[in-house]
Amino acid sequence: MSRIGKVPVNIPEKVEVKITDGVVTVIGAKGTLTAKLNSNVIAEMSGKIINVKPKDDSTIARAQWGTARTQISNMVVGVSTGFVKSLEFNGVGYKAAVAGNTLNLSLGYSHTIDYVLPTGITAKVNKNVIDIEGSNKELVGQVAAKVRSFREPEPYKGKGIRYTDETIIRKAGKAGGKGK
Repeated sequence: MSRIGKVPVNIPEKVEVKITDGVVTVIGAKGTLTAKLNSNVIAEMSGKIINVKPKDDSTIARAQWGTARTQISNMVVGVSTGFVKSLEFNGVGYKAAVAGNTLNLSLGYSHTIDYVLPTGITAKVNKNVIDIEGSNKELVGQVAAKVRSFREPEPYKGKGIRYTDETIIRKAGKAGGKGK
């Protein structure tokens, strides 16, 4: 039995949920999200609670049970409060700015990187921290990973872009010539 799948999803005030033919649509203050559930899972709504159940007792149905429940829960949280990923950049001359829906990054390369943010995603820059916000948890994570990939943190000086809750294990520098 899925411990996550058994937990019902509570729908907060000002959030509307529609379930038709395996497609869940969630409408809230931060936007509208739609997802097609796996055919091995059934979602039922009663009042302000959504219960997810496997269609049968097969291994695939039980495996998709918790996943479907978490997807619905993430959609409800996304349209009501939203998701934020914070990135911190360190390095001499590293700069970031937001112009419209474009994130402009100067990361020590010979050129600047202009990353166009997808629809539904916004970015804010405060000193050396970039906050990526949106209602779709998966898309927020993908954009944060893409921005981090432009200059991943290196272990010697710690320069690069990292998540604010990420720990970079530092390495010692050169030690050659001392023992000879």
